[in-house]
Amino acid sequence: MAPAAELVLISGNVLTMAREQPRATALAVSGGRIAAVGSDEEVQRWCGPDTEVVRLDGRTVLPGFVEAHGHPTLEMVLAGPDVLDIRPVTCATAEEVLARLRAAVATAEPGAWLGAYGWDPLLQDGLPAIDRRFLDELCPDHPLSVMHNSGHSAWGNTLAIQRAGITRDTPDPLGSRFERDEAGEPTGAAFEAPATAMVLGGAISRPDADNFGALMSHEHDRLARAGITTVADLGFRRDAREAVQAFARSGAAKVRMRVYEVSVPEKRTDVVPGEDRDDLMFQQVGIKIWADGSPWVGNIGTSFPYLDTPQTRSIGLAPGHRGGTNYSRQQLTEIVAAYFPPGWQIACHVHGDEAVDMVLDVFAEALAAHPERTDARLRLEHCGAMTPEQYQRAAELGVTCSLFVDHLYYWGDVLVDGLFGARAESWTCAGAALQAGVPISFHNDSPVTPPEPLRNVQVAVTRTSRSGRVIGPQFRTTVEQALRAETIDAAWQLFAEHDVGSLEVGKRADLVVLDADPNVVPPGEIGDIPIRATYLDGRCTFRE
Repeated sequence: MAPAAELVLISGNVLTMAREQPRATALAVSGGRIAAVGSDEEVQRWCGPDTEVVRLDGRTVLPGFVEAHGHPTLEMVLAGPDVLDIRPVTCATAEEVLARLRAAVATAEPGAWLGAYGWDPLLQDGLPAIDRRFLDELCPDHPLSVMHNSGHSAWGNTLAIQRAGITRDTPDPLGSRFERDEAGEPTGAAFEAPATAMVLGGAISRPDADNFGALMSHEHDRLARAGITTVADLGFRRDAREAVQAFARSGAAKVRMRVYEVSVPEKRTDVVPGEDRDDLMFQQVGIKIWADGSPWVGNIGTSFPYLDTPQTRSIGLAPGHRGGTNYSRQQLTEIVAAYFPPGWQIACHVHGDEAVDMVLDVFAEALAAHPERTDARLRLEHCGAMTPEQYQRAAELGVTCSLFVDHLYYWGDVLVDGLFGARAESWTCAGAALQAGVPISFHNDSPVTPPEPLRNVQVAVTRTSRSGRVIGPQFRTTVEQALRAETIDAAWQLFAEHDVGSLEVGKRADLVVLDADPNVVPPGEIGDIPIRATYLDGRCTFRE
């Protein structure tokens, strides 16, 4: 007779994401791990007098979702109480954005440095051109800094630029730049970190010992409500390590964290690859590099120009504009060479097709120089304009990709009509990646879009925007492929597949309970399936 389990879920539709046993009706949890998966009759043998038995009544159970590319330590601040939230998901119109900014200015404490996050003229039609003079008129008596929804650009008024100490003599930090006028004076605009961080300055305060736990708890609650049990932080700051690690081990954490430290010109991390390998709640697994910027800002490295449209003019792009990369080929080579030989996984943000070529070239050289790295799992992030041919090359190199398919839902119409025309049909072409044999995950890049794994599945399967427009239907995935990209394949990308990502005996009992089976509901409704509960190690972290 089997020993009693702490938790048994029965009478359900269990989608295990395991090849050998893809479906079951029940499972048992003992010691935070899955003890049994099978029929109700088989699993009920694990029931004892103290076992919590949950009758699912036909609801669907999946492995907890894995957000392979998020920014939880950034989102907890940008979506926290001290920053004005003007994202399109919060303020749908330009009028709402401006009203919220004016209200904040009118009620600001004397001397306060105001910060706002989420400016997006492509989705908030009618926003005025933003620059230092506009912000001076809006807020003449306080420093004011505003960050674009993408996180790749920011603007400050005169008082903010002065307070930040940015002058005509301030050099551009490597991989980023300050915009300057014809006289060489800073305009108040900055592109890419760390220049954007300097413009934001004191508008966004770093969490301290008094508020860190509350901010992190709020962030974990947000992720658990979305059914997420493992999140990757793709932009982790070294100075946050001790605090995040302590929170992860405190018992208050609701989500496992896999972090990628921000790269610097000279190798700076003193963490040894693999030193966190036995810590199931917190591990540093890689290094993050930004090869180019954001399509919504205009600084991605493409072989083709942006269209000349009202949308491109609204973000300040001249006719025939083409973006570039944040680093030269030599600079990127040096950064990868600093981190790859010791054993780090490298994750490289890249959108433009020319930038993809550069990154793949550098990755190929690194792999050739270090044949001992037989399981490097080098990553490309977002991959907006990456072509089917480039996915084929990535497959040959053993490179894996994490795709921001939610772009099609929120920005799909803008991509086609406003930015790239017919070229947008292949934006984040997940189907082409899978056909080439590239392992993929999906992500939301929170706080850019809300954590919504089921919406990602819907978009991958339908390639449909919010307006109902279908974009590149030939690049659709199946529901099963999309669910794998949110579970076991995403876990593999994080070197976590032996612990999470599928419901198999011995793995951690990370689960999400859905009101319906994504394989059964109409594809266009997958994103609206209610999440009823989330479990981490068999402990309920969210219940509707």
